[in-house]
Amino acid sequence: MTKVLLIYLVSSFLALNQASLISRCDLAQVLQLEDLDGFEGYSLSDWLCLAFVESKFNISKINENADGSFDYGLFQINSHYWCNDYKSYSENLCHVDCQGIHCAKRIVSGARGMNNWVEWRLHCSGRPLSYWLTGCRLR
Repeated sequence: MTKVLLIYLVSSFLALNQASLISRCDLAQVLQLEDLDGFEGYSLSDWLCLAFVESKFNISKINENADGSFDYGLFQINSHYWCNDYKSYSENLCHVDCQGIHCAKRIVSGARGMNNWVEWRLHCSGRPLSYWLTGCRLR
């Protein structure tokens, strides 16, 4: 049931091309359904802060980098290192396309965890983050 809900939520957001922003609390629900609360020691608040500082909760954000690689989605996964966008050379360390949450989980599972993201280190790491869940009704 939760997988069906997750697929519905994600596909609903992806289907609305113009409405590419996901609300903070809706994202918290999706992340919770993906069992990310406590994943590798990171809270839902860490994940929400990461998504905000990287993409401002824009699920379809694409950023072109000076080296010709691209950063994709909520977590701005880089195509040169982590995923394959079929546009540029990729080490494809996640062994996936540049969509979805699975690559972010793989990155966080590595030795550097969320420290792989400069913006997370600068704006989230070591800071109180519980306010990211304020007002969210999670199951």
